[in-house]
Order: sequence, then C-alpha cells, then structure tokens
Amino acid sequence: MTRADLTRILTSIDGRGYGSYKQLRGTYDLGPCRLLIDHVQVDPFAPPSLMRLVVDRAAAGIPEDLLDDHRGRVATTDFLARAVAEAAASTGEKISIGTPGQEILERTSVAVTAEGIEARLAAELPASGRRVRGRQANRLLTEALPRIAEAALFHARLDATALRAHVTLHRDQEALRDQLAGRGLVAFVGDGAILPRRAGDSDLPLTEGAVPFDSPGPLRVSVDLPSGGRVTGMGIPDGVTVIVGGGYHGKSTLLRAIERGVYAHRAGDGREWVITRRDVASIRAEDGRSVAGVDISPFISGLPSGTDTRSFSTTNASGSTSQAASLVEAVDAGASALLIDEDTSATNFMIRDQRMRALIPAEREPITPFVDRIRPLHAERGVSTVLVAGG
Repeated sequence: MTRADLTRILTSIDGRGYGSYKQLRGTYDLGPCRLLIDHVQVDPFAPPSLMRLVVDRAAAGIPEDLLDDHRGRVATTDFLARAVAEAAASTGEKISIGTPGQEILERTSVAVTAEGIEARLAAELPASGRRVRGRQANRLLTEALPRIAEAALFHARLDATALRAHVTLHRDQEALRDQLAGRGLVAFVGDGAILPRRAGDSDLPLTEGAVPFDSPGPLRVSVDLPSGGRVTGMGIPDGVTVIVGGGYHGKSTLLRAIERGVYAHRAGDGREWVITRRDVASIRAEDGRSVAGVDISPFISGLPSGTDTRSFSTTNASGSTSQAASLVEAVDAGASALLIDEDTSATNFMIRDQRMRALIPAEREPITPFVDRIRPLHAERGVSTVLVAGG
C-alpha cells in the first residue's frame, strides 16, 4: 500500500473508536522508506504500537567496508540507533526507540539485513479520550516517520566522519580485548581515562574536577591497534591484584570501571580504553538471595545445623553464604577473574584476623575465609582476583 492508502484509512477512521486503528496493520511505501506496522495498541493507555522503518540497503548508502565484519555491523547499528533516537526526539511526537547508553552494544532496535536498514520503533497513536485522532496520526505516520528515516538511515544525511570513527574505535577496542589473555592481563586502563561518573545514578562522565587516570610505571604497557594507533595504560596482570588507598580516593571507582570494561564505550565517555576480558565476574554479598544446590564446601562446612554444604540450598542466604555461592557459581561458569570490593563483601567471608584465629580454633570455625583460598584459586583453577581494600 502507498502513503495515499494510509492517509485514506486514517481519514476514514477519524473520530471512531480506538480499536479502528487495528486496520493500520500492514506495509506502506512512504517514499524514502517502507513502514511496517506490526502491532497496534488496543487502547490509548496500553503499551505503544510497534512498527518498523525499512530503507533499501543500496539507497541507504552505508559504506560496505563498515559492514563487512561483525564488529563493524555492531558499531554501525549502534551509531544508527543513536541517530534514530535523536531524530525521533526532534519530531515532538510520541515516538521512541531503545535508546543506547554509553556502551557500544549489539542491538535489535536497528538491524542491517541483506535487503535493507531496519529501525524498530514504538509510537503512541493519538486519541481523544478513546477515539481516533486520524489527522494527527496521519502527521505522525506519513510525515514524522519519513523524516526520521531520512535524517538517520541515509548515509548522505549522517555525519560520515563520526560514523567511521565510531566503527574504527569499536574495532580497535575489541582488538585490544583480544590481546589481553595472550599478554597475561585481566584488564587494561588507558592513560587519560576519566573514570568517575557525574552522579551515583548517572553513567555520564564527570565533567568538572575529574582527574585523568595515569598508570603507574611498573604496570604501564603499550598496545598497537589495527587502525595504526597505539594506546598506553595500566595492564592489570593475571594473579592476585589488590587495590588499596584511603577513603574517597577512587578505589571503588576504578573497580567499577574495570567491571564495566567488559563492554566497549563510545567516544567521549572517558572509559573508551578501559578494556576487560569478557569472562570476568563481579562478586559481592547478596543477603537474602536464593541458592539452589551449590557446593560451597570449599568456604563453608561443618555447620552446627548439620546442613550439607556440598549441595547447599536456601531461600534466604546470609552475607557469607551468598558470597560463597556467587563465587562458586562464577568459577563454575568459567570466569577467568573475580572483581571484589570489600565495601560490598561479607567481612567474615573475606578474612579472619589472627586474634580471632587464636580465640576460635579452626576446627570450630565453619568458614574458611577467602584470603586463605585466593592464591590456590589462581594456582589450581587459573582464576585471578582483583580486590579493593581500604583498611
């Protein structure tokens, strides 16, 4: 069907009950793009309608060298999703897309197929009470949506330099990640990185007063990139790494950045060159979590209740049992390294000082602290640990 057909349908149902919008399901040629209306919301207060904008691949003109590998396609669709989100916001209509955050991720909101470039949107079809507002819907579907397609899915309208830089950055980031294991590194933190975030509930970089990261000399490494560049920063080696320092000196901020380094980040985020191996796991105490059939006996055994910790189950784990279970689950899942912050750990799971060891004989203490297992964990299982400690 054509744009004229869509306008005709909307004109005919103007003022009718909201359910009349169901007639819109189908495919329409809007000129610069095709509109596929897949799902129509049942009433004005239901989740929005789902639709797709499709532009022929040849007409879109995205350079093929940006799409000839998986990493290029991931970065390209990530860039296009950001462009669609920006264009949708500028229309003033209730049109949305899964808006990307600071990470460069493989997305389903924009897809590149052999036939075309496809953007998957949600739109709230306008209503007056529970009646169709056909003319307003016509503006949304036949004017606003084509403008979004023209602005965000055609290479000629995009910032071509920014798109290519986005793809190059992602390819370089993943190439660096590929080198970590071979270099015996858990993670890499680039010199000049801005690690603090703007606020506790924000993933945006701190803009005022942030101190760029400067790697310590003994841990500084340089990595050559496929694009021809080179980055220098701190390489965190396999084994046991302890990050120490006074309060409010950025220990947890550094660990959090390393944790998020399993994802690539967009330019300007500050963490573009904080790269972590993908099989790293962050471990913490989770009081109250459920545990089902986990062998926590390497850390907890001989409970007074007689509970068999070789297959431990509970619906309300304590701090120590929850952290032991999380650690065992991570190792069993194939984690190559564990990230642990003492601030979010159970103290009795992490350590038992000499005074307590003297007061309570080992045979009467059910918990074997993590510090007693940390080196055997690496020597016997090849699992590294990055630990933040402040006291």
